[in-house]
Amino acid sequence: MLKIIRPQKIFRTINAPASKSIMQRAVVLATLSEGETILHQPSYCDDSIAALEAANSIGAKIQKFEKKIIIERTKKIINYQINCGESGLLVRMFSPVLSLFDKNFTINGKGSLLNRPINIIEKALIKFGVSCNTNNGLLPVKISGKLRGGKIKIDASLSSQLLTGLLIALPLADNDSEILVSNLTSKPYIDLTLKMVNDFGVYIENIDYKIFRIKGKQKYKSQNYIIEKDWSASAFLLVAGLIAGRIEIKNLNLSSLQADKKIINAIKSANGKISFNNNSVITEASKLSAFEFDARNSPDLFPPLVCMAAYCKGTSKIKGISRLRHKESNRSEVLKNEFLKLGIKIKNENDFMYITGGKISGANLFSHNDHRIAMALTVAGLSAEDNIIIKNAECVNKSYPNFYKDIRI
Repeated sequence: MLKIIRPQKIFRTINAPASKSIMQRAVVLATLSEGETILHQPSYCDDSIAALEAANSIGAKIQKFEKKIIIERTKKIINYQINCGESGLLVRMFSPVLSLFDKNFTINGKGSLLNRPINIIEKALIKFGVSCNTNNGLLPVKISGKLRGGKIKIDASLSSQLLTGLLIALPLADNDSEILVSNLTSKPYIDLTLKMVNDFGVYIENIDYKIFRIKGKQKYKSQNYIIEKDWSASAFLLVAGLIAGRIEIKNLNLSSLQADKKIINAIKSANGKISFNNNSVITEASKLSAFEFDARNSPDLFPPLVCMAAYCKGTSKIKGISRLRHKESNRSEVLKNEFLKLGIKIKNENDFMYITGGKISGANLFSHNDHRIAMALTVAGLSAEDNIIIKNAECVNKSYPNFYKDIRI
């Protein structure tokens, strides 16, 4: 799909979309819980649908409604071929979870996920005695044998997603477990996982994010669970308000553990106009100044932050580009190249990205089939000097299918 973005003012009040990150975790936890779980205000983006389909494959009875999803655990596996779509989180969560069943599974995906390295899964599960084979570190991954618990050391410098999968699966193992973690990034995502595991009735001991002690033979309990709204998607909308008019995002949890709530700090650092009204967050057109931000624990903020920096006076500095190489695209290079087409100079040096703000020109752009790139380029075009055209803009469906409908462009 080609999307034409015309320069325009926007004044919108938008209900924040549901968090796909929380939704995917909740689907897995519901599938492992005894009884019937009801997920309220669910996400129906592509990644969430992939999670539901994977859950159904391993025996979850699922009833879908507009405002709720009912998930009931059964013990009947109906498909040993698990397709995770384009979700890296889903692959890394489901690999340990499938190891609980002592069956032979194959996990596959599509699109950019086929090129994302997963050899860390293979190394970890083998240490737990599970047979695990990948395609030279890529999908598909084949799993057999049973996850029984034990002790393991993992390096979490590139991603915390496998750790999330282990923290969800190991409480159901026959034996106690201990995970020794080095170089953990994205700690807020682990906080989120630990909270949700606890919400579903399981306890994990966290010792300074370096040691996680997990009792085996625990049980998840079914819940009535509300899917929290998404700060990751809302970050783009808040930046849109700063550069093109005024946007109010409703129903955001200001006490959220989501990593991308840090967009508030970045907006304040850039002297953006931001205000709060109960659980609404409001941004308004602002004269933005260059800012510095450490995004190592919130790498998904890079695209909206680059968009904001493009409208700042001066050169902004964002830390953490090492976290961007194995996303849906190599985001550090894609952001540099696509924003250059808009007239914005970006320099990547060591672990930093330097963005010099300036006038945004019209251009023909490519999303690289990356949902966050597509949203960033869209927002950047709102106050451009001419139209921009984005190729493959439909990739926003991965996380936020109503993005263009909500901002009405």
